[in-house]
Amino acid sequence: MSNDPITAVLGHRPGKVIAVHLSYASRAAQRGRTPAHPSYFLKTTSSLTGSGQVIRPAGTELLGFEGEIALVIGADARDVPPERAWGHVGWVTAANDLGLHDLRYADKGSNVRSKGGDGYTPIGPRLLDATGLDPARLAIRTWLDDELVQDDSTAGLLFPFALMIADLSRVMTLHRGDVILTGTPAGASVAGPGQHIAVEVSCPDDPDLSTGRLHTEVIEGPALPDWGHPPKVDDAQRADAWGREATPGEPPFVLTEDLRARLGAVAVATLSVQMRRRGYDTVSIDGVRPLVPGRGLVGRARTLRFVPYRKDLFADHGGGYNAQKQAIDTIGPGEVLVMEARADPSAGTLGDILALRAQVRGAAGIITDGAVRDAAPVADLDLPVYSSGAHPAVLGRRHVPWETGATISCGGATVQVGDVVVADDDGALVIPPHLVAEVLRDAEDQEAEETFIAEMVAAGESVHGLYPMNEKWRQAFDAWRSTRG
Repeated sequence: MSNDPITAVLGHRPGKVIAVHLSYASRAAQRGRTPAHPSYFLKTTSSLTGSGQVIRPAGTELLGFEGEIALVIGADARDVPPERAWGHVGWVTAANDLGLHDLRYADKGSNVRSKGGDGYTPIGPRLLDATGLDPARLAIRTWLDDELVQDDSTAGLLFPFALMIADLSRVMTLHRGDVILTGTPAGASVAGPGQHIAVEVSCPDDPDLSTGRLHTEVIEGPALPDWGHPPKVDDAQRADAWGREATPGEPPFVLTEDLRARLGAVAVATLSVQMRRRGYDTVSIDGVRPLVPGRGLVGRARTLRFVPYRKDLFADHGGGYNAQKQAIDTIGPGEVLVMEARADPSAGTLGDILALRAQVRGAAGIITDGAVRDAAPVADLDLPVYSSGAHPAVLGRRHVPWETGATISCGGATVQVGDVVVADDDGALVIPPHLVAEVLRDAEDQEAEETFIAEMVAAGESVHGLYPMNEKWRQAFDAWRSTRG
């Protein structure tokens, strides 16, 4: 008998375990794509377990873990609308969506073997009564060997829980006890034998309201038998398992508060020099200027693409909860929405209401190579906005909101989801995450040199031999810098 708490309550195993693919903005940024709708796969009910051990078979390499919020259906649901869907949730708990990436190639997208193994869905330890919970105010945290590696909340969801339940109930009956694993935020990675994973779901409004920590210890077990597909991984699979921007054994790139502050303290012009030295000559977003001079921004890119206006396409894609509104409504704290509008400033691509929504969600800013309408109210917001100008017309005059999460071209620069974007009064620059550390380090060194040179010039020194520095001035600079720590 399974030792999971749901089976204990029901007296039998649940009938279904349904898992959501991409559902958090932070994870979508890692993956480089943002879906317009949720998608799902099934896990076996025999994968359910509680805290304990999980086996990684000998000869395999990539046991992935994903901390998730699990919903447990309390009352059967069929064809329920989103506004009534939460009433069918009985409990909320923590889950660890484990998967053996070595077998993903064999499953061809089904995840039957890679995610269906016995013990590959630990849940618990405590079931929280959903009646008193606000689904928009739940937090999820995951630790690997006591290091916090996932820390997010349902504020970062691309799709509300109620939408997932309603969507699924359109085609199937969700029975009491069925489990929905609602997706994982950024930070999911790989664990090996001897490592320990813990997952907790809690309510920020009530620190005592928590599932407690769900503990999973990874142990090595016997190798898989020789029949069937053998375990197999390649570099692409490794990168996916460890995190899109990570290398094996290293965590994914995180734009920490320290990095944000340091990037914001360096001139974009200096960063541009360092990018050019590395052969990146087309990473400036040309033609955009801040609505309010002096407002810089630093953040990770989310993307939105407009295509040229066409009557039939706008009829299908321009109204309702279109790609523009979806992008604004799902932007996460510290992210920058970058819009591709083909450098066409003859129609607005952002107005005051959507800009306000982005501000409320904690966005770091918005950049569009199109125009902004309601320019004065947008400028009054506490939100850095860069554009190619202002225009009174709505976007339907020139643009169709087409897709989010794609690789785009903005102001002549290619922008991918998760790229680091830095902007000041000189303009905006795109830095691939893997270059941030070295570019920033060298930019700080360059600015230190230029500060020294400026001081020397102000004191009356000639630029000859000083700019650039010869050996004599280099020694003087080293001595000057040593006094500044």
